[in-house]
Amino acid sequence: MTFALYFGNRGFFPGELIASAREEMTEAVKKAGHDFILMDESLTRYGAVETVAEGKKYAAFLEENRSKFEGVILCLPNFGDENGAISALRDANVPILVQAYPDELGKMDFDSRRDSFCGKLSIMDVFYQYGVKYTAFKPHTIHPLDPRFIEQIKEFARVCRITNKMKRFSIGAIGARTTAFKTVRYDELTLQKYGITVEALDLTELYSRVNKMDESRIASKAEALRNFTNFSCVPNDKVDTLAKISLAIDDIIKDYNLDCIALRCWEELEKDYGVSPCVLLGELNDRMIPAACELDVCNAVTMLALSEASLCASTCLDWNNNYEDDENKCILFHCGPVPQSLMTEKGNVIDHKMFSKSFGKGCGFGANEGIIKPMEMTFASSRTENGKLYTYLGKGTFTEDKFDKEFFGCGGVALIDNLQDVMQHVGKNGYRHHVSVTEGNVYSAMKEAFENYLGYELHAF
Repeated sequence: MTFALYFGNRGFFPGELIASAREEMTEAVKKAGHDFILMDESLTRYGAVETVAEGKKYAAFLEENRSKFEGVILCLPNFGDENGAISALRDANVPILVQAYPDELGKMDFDSRRDSFCGKLSIMDVFYQYGVKYTAFKPHTIHPLDPRFIEQIKEFARVCRITNKMKRFSIGAIGARTTAFKTVRYDELTLQKYGITVEALDLTELYSRVNKMDESRIASKAEALRNFTNFSCVPNDKVDTLAKISLAIDDIIKDYNLDCIALRCWEELEKDYGVSPCVLLGELNDRMIPAACELDVCNAVTMLALSEASLCASTCLDWNNNYEDDENKCILFHCGPVPQSLMTEKGNVIDHKMFSKSFGKGCGFGANEGIIKPMEMTFASSRTENGKLYTYLGKGTFTEDKFDKEFFGCGGVALIDNLQDVMQHVGKNGYRHHVSVTEGNVYSAMKEAFENYLGYELHAF
């Protein structure tokens, strides 16, 4: 990720602090594993921004480099000037991290004192007045080379990834919601208000692409699926059918320029093709193309955000079972859309037991059974109501706890503090029985992006 670096100045403060700040901040960004762009030092006094006129020069610099940066780090080596800052950054249209240098005892005379502690408040105040969104971490002042600030840059990068991706993206809703799935109802116009376009496609389009599939493409896709997980129990003709469906979904994603999808995964595909697409969704998720099952468009939203935050695959699971008498543990499960990267080992593709029981044996090959690996995880889900996008967010761990070997599908035991409060909130506020998860603790970045930059109605546990 590349950040545009901004340095604030105030005329009666020591200007030589700017030169050292430029060196220290660029070093910090490099240590965090990211890149930066700098305005030409000769364009303003000390290469910093103080006046409105200098702010306009910096705004022009950002505009000229619009596609080259994903966020701005505003550095205050001294008090800084709020008027120059708002002139420079009011149209930045990316997240802004405000950092202020600490003063040091022994360097509090007029020639050395920074007063960045106070200046940061002035910058934040004027940004608030102008409606400019920004990020400020604790502590209020921190040196750029403090290891804690290096971690803050990494956290800010997550915020930028989520925010910039979620400002405008497209979801493919493949298949109409049927009456059996009232739990996943959503409002397209509400999503559009948040920059989320839903491309709604009938299953007949998927069917048409499957039925007209170029036979020469099937073998390589079938081989890719076999390499993805264990297909040894699946008849060859069913593997080929799954390969056709996978290719058709890939083509739809490409043709409609989709960032993620939600698929009506049953019961037509099982009745008409004799396969279940669970494993195909897991394979898409492992390719970092979030794919929700059961046409859960709103969970595709949170899956995409989680993937951007963690740079890991995400998946959509059921809040499915209690775990003995531990009120903070439950089993999260689904039939097979879990990516292999979130499983202990390769799964086993079987005839979907639910469909086998309902429609007869051999009609549901595609469920991918396995166990979710022990790991830290972050979870989220969303819904639409009265023109607003509501979300909840939390964190926990998948444990090494065991459950019945005969357990169907792919699941794991989740430990979540205050799980019972989560369940109360989910049930009483109209959320679906699904939840999105990803590996790692990206809770804080998700909270900052959702609340501060994207304007989602968020309940954070």
